[in-house]
Amino acid sequence: MDTQKISARLTALARAHGVPGLQFAVHHDGRTWTHEVGLAADAAVPVGSITKTFTATVAMALVSDGDLDLDAPLSDHLPSVEDELTLRHLLSHTGGLPSDPEDVRTTSLRRHVEQAVRDLDLLHPPGEGFSYSNIGYSLIGHLIEVATGMSWWEAVDAVLLRPLGIRPRFTAGPGAGVGVAPGHAVNAGTGRVVPVEQSLALVDAPAGALAVSATDLVAFGRMLGGAAPRLIDTAELDLMRTPVRHAEPFGMADGWGLGLALFHRDGVRWVGHDGTADGTSCHLRINPEDGTAVALTTDASSGFALWRDLVPELAAAGLPVGDYDGMRNLNHRIPPPRDCTGSFRNGDVEYAVRAVDRERLALTVDGEPFADLSLFDGLVFAMRDSDTGDTNQTGRFLRDPGDGSIRWIQIGGRLARRQVSEMA
Repeated sequence: MDTQKISARLTALARAHGVPGLQFAVHHDGRTWTHEVGLAADAAVPVGSITKTFTATVAMALVSDGDLDLDAPLSDHLPSVEDELTLRHLLSHTGGLPSDPEDVRTTSLRRHVEQAVRDLDLLHPPGEGFSYSNIGYSLIGHLIEVATGMSWWEAVDAVLLRPLGIRPRFTAGPGAGVGVAPGHAVNAGTGRVVPVEQSLALVDAPAGALAVSATDLVAFGRMLGGAAPRLIDTAELDLMRTPVRHAEPFGMADGWGLGLALFHRDGVRWVGHDGTADGTSCHLRINPEDGTAVALTTDASSGFALWRDLVPELAAAGLPVGDYDGMRNLNHRIPPPRDCTGSFRNGDVEYAVRAVDRERLALTVDGEPFADLSLFDGLVFAMRDSDTGDTNQTGRFLRDPGDGSIRWIQIGGRLARRQVSEMA
């Protein structure tokens, strides 16, 4: 691993993408190496959805101890929840839950869960598909509270952070914002960089409230790879890294385990998670076979583009890291079928697709322009972002196995189902 080359590229990429600060940490061949640009090594950066892997790990520690069961109905602990739903469904995003609640009217995790599930409209039966869900991780957070008698914040600290030597810092909840690095909104066109405040709702904390350093993420990643401290039994740790049936996170990863995304590179399976908060983008990758753990934290909205450019540079420097590339299998462009157009919903979010011409579709999200779509074999589409012009994201349409009609659209791992009125 050429650390000089990686250092030089990190500095250059931070400048090119307008990123004020980043932390990079890697444990490889028995040693940990770090590099920082504009941030202290111990600065706590909001890591967004990487928090979900911490929440999943606490839940799996409780499974190891016999306090929770992966396949028991959630209603055993949470009477208001659908009987068919299980912890395995929630951890793997296969419960059919929408991404976010329609209306958050409380700061209590218990009341939030009760309200969210009361009028729940499942996207598909539990266990029969993948749709990335923040609600699901709020449910897990509350389940942890019921099983431990502690708040989610107390449980994640006691079960996980403290044994790993990680100082607890959060963007929502007790001590919110204290010692947390600010994020920045970056306008790629003008080069303007503006600090932004974190806006995560208190009830979404189990899905996205942690702030840690890249070194902290590597310590966490090493544990998930099998290194000490051993906080989870080997069998449960293996389950976290094993692909779940019907978990197809198209547009996000090559597969999904229990709280971990799966990535393939050159026949090697990597695991990890990505996360964005307000004005931050962070990334964690682990190779369980050789114990390598790689983490990048950035304090800018353009950090994802930096990561995308960094991955091939790491390979060139002798550190081939697993990542997802939805563009690699796009082969033959096709004209869009008529039934691609229409309105699709995930919870209260509306995805509307209309034809622009014979070859292109336009996608709006809640009425706002989102992307132009170009369709390829398998009803997979490349997206041209309406704001940035970026063309590196993909999604797909899915047909109903019964009548063959297009019933869902999947973007960023989230499913949206065609409106019932259009299916009649």
